Amino acid sequence: MRKLPPLNALKAFEAAARHLSFTRAADELFVTQAAVSHQVKGLEDFLGVKLFIRRNRSLLLTPEGQTYYLELKEIFDHMLQATERVKSASERGSLTISLPPSFAILWFVPRLSRFREAYPEIDVRIRAVDEVDGSLTDDVDVAIYYGSGKWPGLRAYKLHNEYLLPVCSPLLLNGTKPLREPADLLNHTLLHDETRNAWKDWFKLVGIDKNKGDNGPVFSHSNLALKAAVHGQGIALANNVLVKPEIDAGHLIQIFPEVLPREKSFYLVCRDSQAEVGKIATFRGWLLQVVEEEEEADD
Repeated sequence: MRKLPPLNALKAFEAAARHLSFTRAADELFVTQAAVSHQVKGLEDFLGVKLFIRRNRSLLLTPEGQTYYLELKEIFDHMLQATERVKSASERGSLTISLPPSFAILWFVPRLSRFREAYPEIDVRIRAVDEVDGSLTDDVDVAIYYGSGKWPGLRAYKLHNEYLLPVCSPLLLNGTKPLREPADLLNHTLLHDETRNAWKDWFKLVGIDKNKGDNGPVFSHSNLALKAAVHGQGIALANNVLVKPEIDAGHLIQIFPEVLPREKSFYLVCRDSQAEVGKIATFRGWLLQVVEEEEEADD
């Protein structure tokens, strides 16, 4: 078995030999001068030779130290080049994103072209997934989860502050049944997504019997409930993030100002160990910037 000297000792020696200074080597390595001196002394003991001639105001390499430094410098240069090649490769190629279907359809896909224009070297692969078990499969790089933001082994970045608001088609708003106050909603068809109790919570918020709000069809995905609302089939209690495109387009209107805050939100998640990997860090930076810019514009 080959016995190599400690890597930290080699790094300390290489930096000290390049600068001919323990002080400047310590500054580069973010350690103390004493730590560099200790590492070099340990390397000299390991090798059984002196590498430096220490003087009061200067540091010189011994012949053995000069030879060792030149060979180590070449090895470190090769390591740096190999590292840069791997990092460069990690910033290109495919990026597989797992996310809920409604978020994909209503929010992410309309913005996808902006990412492709900014980073054409990254090939995005979209995977719509309903269930979240709190772990990323090996073939997924990043994901959008809806929840509290705590998943073991994953780093989570909150995207929006979220709430629910009642919306309907302009056609329904101008229909025969008035919508002047929250109680008028009881005369209309209520559209539900998988969070069926949300209407009860909203009615309680505005002071209406919490047992009201059971009527109306239930949809498996939020985008289906919103599409039904666009077609005037009822009134939806919509997530502010998902409904924004329909409101901006004039397809839906917020009926009343009262909104129901949500404890859960959409989060961008990735493995903690890969958070700074090239293409993952690039995508994270782009996505968080888009969210920040849009929220500032809304404010």
